[in-house]
Amino acid sequence: MSDTRTNVMRLLDAKKIEYISHSYTDNPTTNGEEIAYHLGQDPKRVFKTLVTVGKSGEHYVFVVPVCDSLDLKKAAKSVGEKSIEMIKQKELLPLTGYVHGGCSPIGMKKFFKTTVHKTAEDYETILFSAGRIGYQVEMSVKELKKMIKFDLCDITEL
Repeated sequence: MSDTRTNVMRLLDAKKIEYISHSYTDNPTTNGEEIAYHLGQDPKRVFKTLVTVGKSGEHYVFVVPVCDSLDLKKAAKSVGEKSIEMIKQKELLPLTGYVHGGCSPIGMKKFFKTTVHKTAEDYETILFSAGRIGYQVEMSVKELKKMIKFDLCDITEL
């Protein structure tokens, strides 16, 4: 555990929301499954945050296990869009305030409709980015609901 606090951790602390912070040595080629391995966690409990844009031009956030892929058709249906696509990597920082690999569903510049994969509720706690590469937070879905509004839905490929 690191003493470094990210903006996500400061936001959680301000609302007195329980979480555990984790850190890992950043490597530009590290993917989500490797992060889970480095942290000694089941990859099904470690989630990534994906930002999309719908046909309407609205942006949406999807939080899915690192070992899974977002099903764009299921995701679009879950938010009432005809279709969605991933935003371009260069659009992520100006839109959310986060860089690729450090995007968190908490603390974006603007709140976007958020959907978390339904398996999150199968675990006592889940892990996701703390808003900076090399840092993760672990918390219960119940605690996350105190911080942001989201729906739970099946949004991954089979």
